[in-house]
Amino acid sequence: MWLRDSFLARKLLILKSMKKWIVLVLCFAFAKANCQEISPQTKIVDFEQISAALSFKYEAREVSGQMVVTFKMLENADGVYLDGVNMTVEDKTPDIEITATDTQIFFKGDFKQGQNYTAFFDYMATPKQTLYFVDNQGSPQIWTQGQGKYTSHWLPSIDDMNDKIEFDLAFIERSGKRVISNGFKDERNGSSTPNGHDMKNPISSYLVALAIGDYDVKKETSTSGVSLEYYYYPQDSLKVEPTYRYSKQIFDFMEAEIAVPYPWQVYKQVPVKDFLYAGMENSSCTIFSDDFMVDAIGFNDRNYVNVNAHELAHQWFGDLVTETKSDHHWLHEGFATYYALLAEREIFGDDYFYYKLFESAEQLRELSDQGKGQQLVAADGSSLTYYQKGAWAVHILREMVGEEAFAKAVKSYLLKHAYKNVTTSDFIEEVALVTNVDLDNFKKNWLYQKAFQAQDALESLKKSAFMRQYFELQSLRLQPLAAKFEALMQAIDSGNEYLGQEAVFQIAGEPVNTVLPIYKKAMSTNNLFVRQAIAVSTEQIPQELLNDFYALLEDESYVTREQALIKLWVYHQQQGDAKAQQELLNTMNNQFGFADGNIRTLWLTLSLATPDYMPSESYARYQELIGHTDPTQPFQLRQNAFQYLQQLNSFENKSMRNLIEACVHHTWRFRENARSIFKEIMKDDRLRNAVQEMQVELPEKQKQYLMKTL
Repeated sequence: MWLRDSFLARKLLILKSMKKWIVLVLCFAFAKANCQEISPQTKIVDFEQISAALSFKYEAREVSGQMVVTFKMLENADGVYLDGVNMTVEDKTPDIEITATDTQIFFKGDFKQGQNYTAFFDYMATPKQTLYFVDNQGSPQIWTQGQGKYTSHWLPSIDDMNDKIEFDLAFIERSGKRVISNGFKDERNGSSTPNGHDMKNPISSYLVALAIGDYDVKKETSTSGVSLEYYYYPQDSLKVEPTYRYSKQIFDFMEAEIAVPYPWQVYKQVPVKDFLYAGMENSSCTIFSDDFMVDAIGFNDRNYVNVNAHELAHQWFGDLVTETKSDHHWLHEGFATYYALLAEREIFGDDYFYYKLFESAEQLRELSDQGKGQQLVAADGSSLTYYQKGAWAVHILREMVGEEAFAKAVKSYLLKHAYKNVTTSDFIEEVALVTNVDLDNFKKNWLYQKAFQAQDALESLKKSAFMRQYFELQSLRLQPLAAKFEALMQAIDSGNEYLGQEAVFQIAGEPVNTVLPIYKKAMSTNNLFVRQAIAVSTEQIPQELLNDFYALLEDESYVTREQALIKLWVYHQQQGDAKAQQELLNTMNNQFGFADGNIRTLWLTLSLATPDYMPSESYARYQELIGHTDPTQPFQLRQNAFQYLQQLNSFENKSMRNLIEACVHHTWRFRENARSIFKEIMKDDRLRNAVQEMQVELPEKQKQYLMKTL
């Protein structure tokens, strides 16, 4: 990690391996709320099918629907219920009385064991969560996030994941927007025609999803004949190939590796603005953050491949078979994480596979050494536990019993429990049936032990010749430069980018005259990530590398270009060379970078801080930076703009209003960052007084936040 505290710096987390940007929190921070104990109602009634014709009012943030609910009684009862938060209902069913409370919709009647019933009613709700209405740069967009948030906020359903239901949704969409949801879509035309989405198999309610907005679609067909649909904003047509690169290969690999046919009729992937997490594996319809829509250069640093593979693996592990409660959450996340890594191994090779295992092992070992390790089979685990420790448990077990036996057990497990709920014991029982290996130590050490089994992980990693080389090189970190100089040169000569990066990181901080040959050799490799390691790890540019850093401005990496830009600007500032700063800015003008505008927002800030740089246009550049804070922009871009305005000490009324709006944003990472900035700048009496004056004009939610904060 490189953290610069000087003026105009921004925090940047750089992993030593930059080949692919793997999101450490892969889908979302696990929420306990959606993984509760089996409720008593599941023993009384089985809700079999929910059909709904839905319509939405964007300005009012409102959803309404006509519901048809079919259920079978498992016992005699005079009442059953659906979960529905703050909904008004209109009963349309003879012989069944339907009423609503703040949290549930009750069906009252004389219900007999073994009989099927159908209830009809209309409902309306204005959800405060789970269904999100966003302004996507002037275009209305609606999307859902069910896990951790409860689908019952926008659709009458069952919060208990142990009751699996067939959902068939139709949408009355009059705005001309495309509606994307689970299952096959009825392609009938007509602005007021319900667009039906049909599911053939039951799912837990948290996996119901929709996205409504301006989308085009590219389609492929898997080797097995499944339709693969890749959605994108019309203006992002050039990002479709790099974003969805390898999608068909990943799908075909998953079906072959898991050896169980994909369980749904179609597979859709849909980007949305300001998503809560990286992605969500709704059955047949993954929704993911549009921050992953990348161009050909962005692919090198922040591609969608890992999230793509992870969410697809969930279609089996989590969607087809679903945990009974949160204690068994590793059955979702550990398996999805590991199978995604197997898919990436097919694409990027063995070295990538083992290095990513090593990275996660280092995180888990460090946490365990701090006494913060967590048992895998338990409630309230962290994402690192369920995802990464879970993946390691799958990997170790696969090596213990052998790939063939493991694959046989996984296939049997999935087929036996298809469309049902499972526990850890259900999986372990299937493994026990195909192997004579004693699983007791595995269960004790990997499932029920808090400490991470670092030695087991190390022995597994050493099976890779590359990792043995890496460990040898890593062991030289504390050696004096003279003792390891030749080894570092050989590491760069090896052509292995991980070894090359390690060599570069080991010379950071050394006197440049002693390591210049290593830097020069590393630059000459033309390996994108070895060169990036130089850009990231070099605090100040030595004069001997000045031309090399200018060359980095043209590398096919927005991370490298950003790092080279700021460090070259600082170099010329230290030299008192304003003309060189101006020429540098001219060179990098009109480059935007990732979707978060990492290069453009940095460029705007540097241009405003550079003496006499295009003074007649400085106000327009300042207004552009302020414009990037607007709520219509993606939160990642807004966050960068807020951070730079703070460093420039240049907040004014418009950007301040936008910052206050960000402080109550639905995306928690962005919200917390905005609040941190707001708290800091409120130390300025001028800004504090300005906020107090505008407070009366703000929406109620923002007023309430200010009342608690000021």
